[in-house]
Amino acid sequence: MEKFRGVDYYAIEGLLSEEERMIRDAVRDWVEAEFLPVVAEHHRAGTFPLSLIPKLGELGVFGATLTGYGCAGLNNVAYGLIMQELERGDSGLRSTASVQSGLVMYPIYTYGSDAQKEKWLPEMARGTKIGCFGLTEPDHGSDPGGMKTRARRQGDAYVLNGTKLWITNGSIADVAVVWAKEDDGEIYGYLVERGTPGFSTIDIHGKFSMRASITSELSFQDCRIPLENKFPKVKGLRGPLGCLNQARYGIAWGAVGAAMACYDWSLQYAQQRIQFAKPIASFQLVQQKLVWMITEITKAQLLCLQLGRLKDEGQARPQQVSMAKMNNVQMALDTARLARDVMGAAGIVDEHPVIRHMMNLETVNTYEGTHDIHTLIIGRDITGLDAFGV
Repeated sequence: MEKFRGVDYYAIEGLLSEEERMIRDAVRDWVEAEFLPVVAEHHRAGTFPLSLIPKLGELGVFGATLTGYGCAGLNNVAYGLIMQELERGDSGLRSTASVQSGLVMYPIYTYGSDAQKEKWLPEMARGTKIGCFGLTEPDHGSDPGGMKTRARRQGDAYVLNGTKLWITNGSIADVAVVWAKEDDGEIYGYLVERGTPGFSTIDIHGKFSMRASITSELSFQDCRIPLENKFPKVKGLRGPLGCLNQARYGIAWGAVGAAMACYDWSLQYAQQRIQFAKPIASFQLVQQKLVWMITEITKAQLLCLQLGRLKDEGQARPQQVSMAKMNNVQMALDTARLARDVMGAAGIVDEHPVIRHMMNLETVNTYEGTHDIHTLIIGRDITGLDAFGV
C-alpha cells in the first residue's frame, strides 16, 4: 500500500497557520518513520515501545500547551493536530501522550505547588519521567463521586487506602496523580511516587483492545505520602473533571486520526483490489461506504477545528468538548467497521491497520466518559434537566 496520502476534502489545510501545519507534519513524519514499522509486533505481544517515550519528549508533544518548564507553549489546535497524528498511528500511542499531558502534567501545572511543578514538569516534558492518572475504580467508573479510595491525615503524612483500575501507564509511571476522599467527604488530589511503601501495580492482560498500551491496576494499602504531595489548589470533583476535559479534547482529535487511517487504507485497497475484472472501488455499494467515511471525517475535522479555536479564545465549554468526543469517537468506530467491511477477509489481519484501530476504538468509546454519559451531559445542558441516574 502507498504511504498515507492525507484526508482533507474541504481544504481545511487553508484554515491552519503555518506553525500548525509544520507541527502536524513533523509528528506525522515521526509516526511514519518511528512508530508504524513496530506497532504490529507490539500489538501482537501486548507491549508498548517504551524506547519511543523520550523521543516523543524531544518532539515536544508532552504538555505541549503549557508554558515554561520546558513545555512547547503551543495553541490548542496544534495540540489537537498532534493527538490526531499520534492516533493515526495507534490509540495506545495517543493515550500515552494524552495521559502524560492532559491527566498528569495539566493538574500538576494547574493545581500543584511551585515545588511540585519544578520537580515533575521539566522531566515529564522531556519524557524522562512518566505519569499516570488514578480516578476510575473497580466499582466506580461513570460515577467517580462514589469513589471508595480514602486519604486520612496521620501526623506528617496522608495515608491512602483503595484501588484504581484501567490505568494507562500505571506500572511504568514514576508518579501517579491519585484522587481520594478525605474524612470531610471532599475529593482531593495527591502525587504518589513509584516505590512508596504500600503502593503496588498489576498489569491487566488478555485485552483484545489497546494491546499496544500498558493498562494497570493501582493498589494502596496504608500508603504514606508526605503532606507536600497533596495538590494545594483544588478540592471536589472539579479537580478530576477538569483533567478529563483536557483529555477528552485530545481524544476528539485523536479519533479523527484513527478514522483517517482507516479511510485512507480502505480507499487504496478498494482501488487496487480487482473483482469481476475491475477494482471494487468502481462498485456503487463500495463507493457509498467510502463517501460516508469521508463525509463524516470532514464534519468531525471541522468540529475539532472550531472547538480548538474556541479553546484558544477561552470560550470552549465542557459540554462542547463532550459533543466532540462523543461524535468523533462514534464516527471513527463506524468508519473502522465500514473500512473493515470494504476490505473483506483482508480486513481482519494485522498486515493492515484497520482491525487494530477498530478494536482500539471500542476502548476509546468507553474511557473518559462513555457515549451515553456524554449524551446525558449534553442533554442536561440543552434542557436544564438532569437525567443522570434516572
